[in-house]
Amino acid sequence: MTELDRRTFLASAAGGLAALAVLPELGFATPAPRLAQPLRVGVVGVGRHGRALLDDLQKLDAFTVAAVADNDPARLSAAQRRLGETPTYGTHAELLDKTKDLQAVIIATPTHLHKQIALDCLGAGKHAFCEAPLAHTPEDCREIAHAARRASTVFQAGLYARSNPVYKLARTFFLSDSVRDLVAMRAQDYRKNSWRVPSRDASRDREVNWRLDTDVSLGLAGEQGTHQFDVFHFYTGRYPSSVWGTGSIRVHDDGRTLADTINCNLRFADGAMLQYAASLGNSYEGRFEVFHGSNAAIKLAWSHGWMFKEADAPTQGWEVYANRQQFHNDEGITLIADATKLASQGKLKEGVGLPYSPQYYALTDFADSIANGKPPACSAEEAARATIVGIIAARAVAGNTQVEISEDALRI
Repeated sequence: MTELDRRTFLASAAGGLAALAVLPELGFATPAPRLAQPLRVGVVGVGRHGRALLDDLQKLDAFTVAAVADNDPARLSAAQRRLGETPTYGTHAELLDKTKDLQAVIIATPTHLHKQIALDCLGAGKHAFCEAPLAHTPEDCREIAHAARRASTVFQAGLYARSNPVYKLARTFFLSDSVRDLVAMRAQDYRKNSWRVPSRDASRDREVNWRLDTDVSLGLAGEQGTHQFDVFHFYTGRYPSSVWGTGSIRVHDDGRTLADTINCNLRFADGAMLQYAASLGNSYEGRFEVFHGSNAAIKLAWSHGWMFKEADAPTQGWEVYANRQQFHNDEGITLIADATKLASQGKLKEGVGLPYSPQYYALTDFADSIANGKPPACSAEEAARATIVGIIAARAVAGNTQVEISEDALRI
């Protein structure tokens, strides 16, 4: 953020920052929009993540799951047991053709299959929610973004930080002088998981284990990193100008060639650096992002967020009311959306952590955009840029090298 940008933000948000002194109710934990009739939605892809999306769709009055599609009969059977009489189809084309009153489609297939499904849904006049990464090549990302730009329907990408109430609250602090000068950025995604999926049919092993297929998979840097890199894009409004990457197989020596442990350094034009690490071999500290500033650091962990103030940072007054949590020798101020409302009810500690999954809030925003004409929380263009950064990071890791990220590369 430039100094001019910072002054402009502070001037326009002066009233809001004054209100922060008493832990305001910021309105970020907005309930799902009320519609006269639920939106009839189809879900394409009901693997692990598709099932999680089905769970959240069933919690939201804004949606009725009207049809599902998947090319795996076992997954379709499991979905049908969950949904009862809901029709199931083997392809997205069949779903679109036979469910004429469908209003929206959730795309939760492997990344490299997103493009054609997204284009067909938009071409059929359906609203579309597409999981991220947006696609596995820059060309496919741009094609989806161009189709979304031409469409009269809503297209939202599943980069959840932009809908997450904790992340939106933390961003208001980042844009104020609470953090001030950005010193460094850091993120990791550590989880003990091989990424290998057992297949009942040996002929489908490569298809089922697409994440391990170097022809289509973006690896840890693209499949996981894209989501976390976008947190930094969302907060700073900037994209990196180069990325250095390296990776190796540290644990899962099972014939794969895709690294199970990686490190990346993403450099921004002003010299700021983002250090990123991911591994499938260890789960310590899990998944988080950290912004280090001259006044404070903000740590975000998807369902939770904390701010760690420097000893010499100015006191703004609201800190005495804040909920706090100890981390070794540091004390973190817990970031709680709708804090004033909860405090007035004596429930401030109950507000620590999100009551629902991050994707629940993204689906809520999707329904709100459709119902009320609001811009999507994450547009196809933003998702395309974030994904292209992830794709280039994956190339850097694969080549154990540094790759430049030109402005032309991110132009959609």
